Amino acid sequence: MKVQKSFNHSVNKGIIYIVPTPIGNLEDMTFRAVKTLKEVDLIGAEDTRNTKKLLNHFEISTSLVSYHEHNKHSKGPQLIDRVLGGESIAIVSDAGMPGISDPGTDLVQRAVEVDIPVVVLPGANAALPALAGSGLPTEEFYFCGFLPRKKKDRSSVLDQLQAIQATLIFYESPHRLKEMLSHMYEVFGARKASLVRELTKRYEEYVRGDLGELVDWASTQEVRGEFCVIVEGGQGTDSEVDSWWTSLSLVDHVDHYMEEEGMRNKEAIKQASLDRGIPKREVYQAYHVDEK
Repeated sequence: MKVQKSFNHSVNKGIIYIVPTPIGNLEDMTFRAVKTLKEVDLIGAEDTRNTKKLLNHFEISTSLVSYHEHNKHSKGPQLIDRVLGGESIAIVSDAGMPGISDPGTDLVQRAVEVDIPVVVLPGANAALPALAGSGLPTEEFYFCGFLPRKKKDRSSVLDQLQAIQATLIFYESPHRLKEMLSHMYEVFGARKASLVRELTKRYEEYVRGDLGELVDWASTQEVRGEFCVIVEGGQGTDSEVDSWWTSLSLVDHVDHYMEEEGMRNKEAIKQASLDRGIPKREVYQAYHVDEK
């Protein structure tokens, strides 16, 4: 067991600061973040060109060094040695909180191993604002980050996530968004969801609906910007689900809502798909084939 006293450490060691930077709007930079970046001996940046623009805006002249996913194994030990020698270093990513789906985690782990204090500053990130504005439950949430690119690997992850009852938070790039949503719709069915893009920027946008509707939306748009995808949680394991409809066919399930609840055809099909966690089109096809 190790106990860190963040600001009570050996004078022979420096500190590693994890410093969030704005995800779009520069006014989200905190006073403390600016002060820290000015006072440290060195800044490790995911992309030194992007970070240089930020530093110039806030008149910060601290030296920069590249630290990112592809050089972390060589640069990480070098940075640790400098901190052990008494220097303090700040780690920043291109935007948001370093270490959360961004470089930084490995360096923190190395620092913990050799008892270097790690001080994390609060600040801008995309996941929590997207969740708060999604319209979905916020009491419990599960951060998933980026899904695997290969469909087989993505299927495995989505299958594991299916029973989680907490609201799910994902990140996704614009060129993979449609494929990701389509795959989620196949696995999760017509769950409620929210797409959030360009957070804090002029073109900030929330698109709310069910996964089927969001697939349709993504199919008709020129998709731009990095996305947060917020998805309604599942209903738990089979033993936890109130499956009153288990003995009903798909057709009887839809008819129940129309006859007993007074729902229209479209509403009843949507609700049956939500109950069963299957795509709405599957219920629609089964219901209308039976009608013929």
